Amino acid sequence: MGDNLFEGLPPPSHHQQPEEKENEEEKHEGKENNDQISFSLNTSSSSNNKEASPTPVLKSAFKRPKPSESNPEAAVQEKRLRFKMTTDASETQVIEAMQKIASHIKNPTKFSKASKLAIQLVQAGSVKVGTSEHFFAILEAAMSSTASCTDSSVRGDYHSLFSAAQDAAECLNKKQKNQLTIWTFRAVMANDFLTDDSFVFSKTASKLKDEICSLPFATEEDDIDEAATLKDETETGNDEDARQALVSFAEENNKDESDPFGLDALIPRSGKNDDRAKGKKDVTNKSRKDDEEYAKRFLQSKREALISCLEIAARRYKTPWCQTVIDILVKHAFDNVARFTSRQRDAIEKLWASVREKQIRRKQGKSVSGKLDVNAFEWLQQKYSTEKISIRHSVGASGDRRCQQWLG
Repeated sequence: MGDNLFEGLPPPSHHQQPEEKENEEEKHEGKENNDQISFSLNTSSSSNNKEASPTPVLKSAFKRPKPSESNPEAAVQEKRLRFKMTTDASETQVIEAMQKIASHIKNPTKFSKASKLAIQLVQAGSVKVGTSEHFFAILEAAMSSTASCTDSSVRGDYHSLFSAAQDAAECLNKKQKNQLTIWTFRAVMANDFLTDDSFVFSKTASKLKDEICSLPFATEEDDIDEAATLKDETETGNDEDARQALVSFAEENNKDESDPFGLDALIPRSGKNDDRAKGKKDVTNKSRKDDEEYAKRFLQSKREALISCLEIAARRYKTPWCQTVIDILVKHAFDNVARFTSRQRDAIEKLWASVREKQIRRKQGKSVSGKLDVNAFEWLQQKYSTEKISIRHSVGASGDRRCQQWLG
């Protein structure tokens, strides 16, 4: 019992230092083991998730690959090939295409497709001075078709074709432009009167009134030319051919009798200068007469086209919102009836009489449905025609002037 209990043991300071080191080393090793275990678990779980879930598709995979910056010429060439248009066609190819379109556009069943091809040529800028004659042949063939411009099956295509033709009008000569103007009246303005849009109908009526005002006043000579044209149209083609044959036969006989041996060509002529001057004068007079005749024919065709548009507009009288516009339009034509020829004046007078009769019947309520067929404008006009309106607005509006006493 009296022995020393701490005998043989190391001193206390020496024993504590290695124990602390050993404890620190054990803790450090345990932490590293835990980190390794957690890292292995994370890697295993992430690998399992990668194997289980499919790889997502990047949006950049759907994009077009950009050309390499090192080769800019390849990028320019790719753009050129991508945006290459049909405008690079030669003039010969364009002419051949126009000839094919002109041959097919006469057929009503092929008119829609052929007109769209013609519009594409205009939009591509293929109609130039060198190809304008062939493009005009397309328009001429379109107007010579058996189908009418206002036919429900093709009127939309007619409207689109001749509306697009206005962009190529600068390539045409004067006579072709005048003819295009007349065709535009029949193919565009006439079809605008068949619309269901009241704004377009009213706008087209205003255009027609302006065109009527631009016409010159008709003369007696215009009436005579119109009667002669109608007479020529009634004559048959056989009589005309027979007349031409007789005239040519008589000219040949006169020539043979005047120079039976053909010696006039061998005799020298002394007045060559006089003959040349006379020939130039004859050519000038002939060209002047031709221009005058063409101006008369153009004016007559323009009047006929405007009359046709007026008649087409008058057929829409059954539509309630068209009635007031038609009344004003036909009245305007009747007021300017002196600008038309005799036959056209008769047509306008009959048209105005028909519109006046319908207008009176509509105001009286004598319609097919049995109801009062009066539009809003006429109802308000009839209402306020019997009203007494005072200049003092709300004071004494009845017009009896009873408020003057206390107003002083």
